[in-house]
Amino acid sequence: MQDKAKKVGAVIQARVSSARLPGKVLLSLPYGSDVSVCGHIIRRLKKAKSIDEIIVATTSNPYDDKVVNVADSEGVEHYRGSEEDVLARFFDAAKKYQLDEIVRITGDNPCIDYTLIDEVVQIHLQVNNDFTVTRQYPVGMNVEVLSFKALKFAYKNAKKAQEREHLTLYIQAHPEVLKVSEKKAPNDYRCSDIRVTLDTKEDYALLNCIFEFLYEKDNYFGIDRLVSLYRQKPWLATINNKVGQKKILNTLEDELAEAVRVLDLQELNRAKKLLMNHLK
Repeated sequence: MQDKAKKVGAVIQARVSSARLPGKVLLSLPYGSDVSVCGHIIRRLKKAKSIDEIIVATTSNPYDDKVVNVADSEGVEHYRGSEEDVLARFFDAAKKYQLDEIVRITGDNPCIDYTLIDEVVQIHLQVNNDFTVTRQYPVGMNVEVLSFKALKFAYKNAKKAQEREHLTLYIQAHPEVLKVSEKKAPNDYRCSDIRVTLDTKEDYALLNCIFEFLYEKDNYFGIDRLVSLYRQKPWLATINNKVGQKKILNTLEDELAEAVRVLDLQELNRAKKLLMNHLK
């Protein structure tokens, strides 16, 4: 453990069920290798000097036994809880392992950069934040760090299903109570058009390409090498550039507007026109 009073833990949100790509956290990367997506995440987190404990937070459903097996094989802790109430699962995991600060990790981001995690944790601790988040880095590489105080506040007060599912939604909505701040990516890494998260088959195809190019030379390649690869091979972006990132939408109007945007992206013009005429 680091020479500091506070215990920092990385909690990985991982489960087998996924609407768009079931079992994605267990897929091998690159294809045919003996390391899963979840395994890569754990190994990268082990390189972070700021993290004292790694916990895989999965569900109590039997089909998530395989996720527990990954945690066991990689030599890290696990916690099993509610599938729907992610907030409760995180809170209970953090409480069980007596975490003071939590690095929130999702199980579909195998390219997380441990050096960025260390940087954000340091900022978070130095200014005594309740919640620190990065913005504008490649999708799948942003970092969230929250205090147990903030997690407990959300756990006790968040009531809506959306707030229980999306861990930090309630926290970010209450800067009047909690100390919240953002760290924006420097210009060289401000590449929110690069998508290296795993939600679809297209995402998996892209990640296989990235790992084929970078993994053999550097098992823990970071943002610098990823961005450099995209500059050398801009065609990579075409593999999953039509995949839409999931968004949190609060109203029916927001959902309909997003539906129009997605139809346009997929060039489904007749369906788009029909929906727009219906909305008039």
